Amino acid sequence: MKYFFLSIIILFSITIQAQESVQISKKKSELSKIKEEINSLEQELKDKTVKEKETYNVLDNYNRQSFLLHRLINNLKAEEQAKEQEIEKTQQNIEDLKKEVTSLKKNYAKYVVAIYKHTKLDEWASILDAASFEQALLRYKYLTKFSDQREKDLKNLLTKKEDLIAAKEILEKERQDKELLTEQKSDEENTLNEKRTERRKILTSIRNDKASLKSELEAKRNAEIKIQNMISRLIAEAEARRKAEAERIAREKLKKRSKTKIYASKTNVEESNPVEESSYDVDLSTAGFSSFSVLKGRLNWPVSSGRIVRKFGENRNEKLNTVTLNYGIDIKTNADADVRSVADGVISAIDWLPGYGSVVIITHKGDYRTVYSHLSNIYVKEGDKVKAGSVIGKVGESLEGDILHFEIWNSRNKQNPEVWLARK
Repeated sequence: MKYFFLSIIILFSITIQAQESVQISKKKSELSKIKEEINSLEQELKDKTVKEKETYNVLDNYNRQSFLLHRLINNLKAEEQAKEQEIEKTQQNIEDLKKEVTSLKKNYAKYVVAIYKHTKLDEWASILDAASFEQALLRYKYLTKFSDQREKDLKNLLTKKEDLIAAKEILEKERQDKELLTEQKSDEENTLNEKRTERRKILTSIRNDKASLKSELEAKRNAEIKIQNMISRLIAEAEARRKAEAERIAREKLKKRSKTKIYASKTNVEESNPVEESSYDVDLSTAGFSSFSVLKGRLNWPVSSGRIVRKFGENRNEKLNTVTLNYGIDIKTNADADVRSVADGVISAIDWLPGYGSVVIITHKGDYRTVYSHLSNIYVKEGDKVKAGSVIGKVGESLEGDILHFEIWNSRNKQNPEVWLARK
């Protein structure tokens, strides 16, 4: 039985190590792909002439690079934080090992003193002086056990010392890794700042160019379709997760009922605590969140100040004499304004789309989703749980100024945000 449990522990450790190895490999692969795309975009810029560089396509190139750099920096930040947690755990492990070593040293010192005070001759004398054979046998067993325990303590002491040395080596390696991550993050942040400066120059030079405005308008039309597709994909994934969870619960209940029947047949006792279907929320992605639907007419604004410059539905562009369909609203606000989640939710998608730039989608209770586009900075990652009012990023600058594009969806149905937002 002892070897069985030992085998289980070894297999569990191997499984955990394998999972960690896969996650590390996945992260490295993702970072490598991001860097490759950034290099490709940079080379694309280098191949253009000075005149070609003053176009909307080049602006889009800079926007895409900024998004990728943000993603790279956020990944490095996450790794840096994870490494810091590892360092804290290792430091705690070292402190625990030091205490164990100190305790074992004290115990062993007591044993050594006892050996000097009571030699082996004294031990044998105590056995020979016993009043009976049974007493002599008991004393012999006690002395043998005492000696074996001291030997184990010595081995344990040496093992703990080796563990302590290994833990200190791990700590040094973790600190070096963290320093490297911090350096990489700093380099990428410097690159991002350079790209922002270059992007601003291009933006200023083409702001009033009609061809560029038309290109951005066309990109926005395509982006709306892509956002709709993203929403559909998220809904399909959520439905698949709910179905899989419902099937898992059904299997567990069936298994539990089978066990209960077997138990009842043996003991004539019926199951007293059946699991009710309604007691389990299969929608795990939004479990615990407050209701979204009750917020209609009093929903928080995604920015603290601003005005709606493009309404939900059809909008006419006077400069270009065109009519476009808006799936949300466009809010003009201050430069670098904080963008906040309008309600409790989970970050379900982060992407970049030509025309809308960096896009964040948050899933809320009751199959509601909100979309935030034109972000310059993103402070969250997919899977993060956010509260109403949590800052998720900053507003980015487009050809028309500092504008946040905001949408609300209920399942596959787009909603008019003005009906939902609290009146100012």
